[in-house]
Amino acid sequence: MIPKDRPRLASGALLLFALVLLFASTASAEWKEKVLYSFQGGNDGAYPGGGVVFDQQGNLYGVTQAGGPPSCAPIGNYCGTVYELSPPVKQGDPWTKTLLYMFKGKKYNDGESPDGLIIDNAGNLYGVTAYGGTGGCVLVGVPAGCGTVYELSPPKTKGGQWTYTILYSFKSGKDGYLPGGNLVFDSAGNLYGATDFGGGKGTICDPDYQYCGTVFELSPPKTKGGKWTEKVLHSFAGGTDGANPNGGLVLDGKGNVYGTTYIGGYNCPHNSGEGCGTVFELLPPTKTGGQWTEKILHRFEASTDGANPAAGVTLHGRGDLYGTSDATVFRMTPPRKGSGHWEQTILFALGGDAYDPKGALIFDMNGNLYGTTEYGNGGELYGSVFRLKPPRKNKEAWLIDYLYGFVYAPDGLYPAAGLIFDKAGNLYSTTTGGGGGTCSRYCGTIFEVSP
Repeated sequence: MIPKDRPRLASGALLLFALVLLFASTASAEWKEKVLYSFQGGNDGAYPGGGVVFDQQGNLYGVTQAGGPPSCAPIGNYCGTVYELSPPVKQGDPWTKTLLYMFKGKKYNDGESPDGLIIDNAGNLYGVTAYGGTGGCVLVGVPAGCGTVYELSPPKTKGGQWTYTILYSFKSGKDGYLPGGNLVFDSAGNLYGATDFGGGKGTICDPDYQYCGTVFELSPPKTKGGKWTEKVLHSFAGGTDGANPNGGLVLDGKGNVYGTTYIGGYNCPHNSGEGCGTVFELLPPTKTGGQWTEKILHRFEASTDGANPAAGVTLHGRGDLYGTSDATVFRMTPPRKGSGHWEQTILFALGGDAYDPKGALIFDMNGNLYGTTEYGNGGELYGSVFRLKPPRKNKEAWLIDYLYGFVYAPDGLYPAAGLIFDKAGNLYSTTTGGGGGTCSRYCGTIFEVSP
């Protein structure tokens, strides 16, 4: 799995800021949580990565980063799976899980350790695997592959097998290594994503991986059956530049790409000089064949706005970007006339009630923000689902409701992905631990939270 489990060390200044904002917390209007499925490990899958996506029939799709056949050792014990979860026909019946694909690993060149899915209008699924494929990357002396981008297409007849196709295998450290997070389509059908490492720049981001990461574009073939074409839009260099970009990129109407990096930026005491992370923008070339241009919109400083943003950003309203660091929820506002600089606003400082959000934020129709945190309450609470309500008047505080707190198995533990709404306003996602399986920390769940 992607190596982003670095320790969180909130500074005293930020904790004081959290105490100042405690008045902005509202009484918890706890929603009801229901485990829709509890992973069992082995061929059933374990440790779901990313959240879930809906198709038009109301089925949920997602991946597990472990499980499947044990052919990925020594990089991992198991290779991961793609699954479908279908709603019950009759009220009160359980949801039905169907295994769509089990990854086999580097030996079979099909990928290992998937992370996140997106779905197109035809019901095709697209995702990345951190390892595997035909690339020659080596991890701690073991051939591991550099990762893949794949498509999983539904059968033409009901009950048939899904078709697995590798769209691109990363070749070496320079074109990208260890892709993660969700992909995103543009209007022309091109895919955009990020690799945690690779790119040919930066040498100090990790002792076991090459270089500091990329943002890439994958263009579909011009003729049916042809090859997809990969292009590196930006290679991160670390230092004052970002490093280790997260997936979950967003595109605006002009084709600009926005995202975050987990480390990089200015050095800070939070993590021994690695940098606390950045928010960045990539602007497309003005001429055909030209270079993309990177702009650092914000560098995190730990003491004032947290560090290590682990998800991308959400685009909303008039081009505002919303995201999270390890201890804050923030907004980035585009430059006003004459300023030239994006402005960061801390909407809420997370503290003992909940901290370490790992998934992207989503909005409802009323402008409320929803997200998850992986931890909370000094370890007694194993993650939360929260809602932030915007102020009714300028200069008033955003108000937070903790809709649900994960406490013990067989409930889910450690939610580390974004949420998704159904048509009725219920929320769905995954937890990386908990449930009723036999894995270490248990095997994870798919859950629903409803008002």
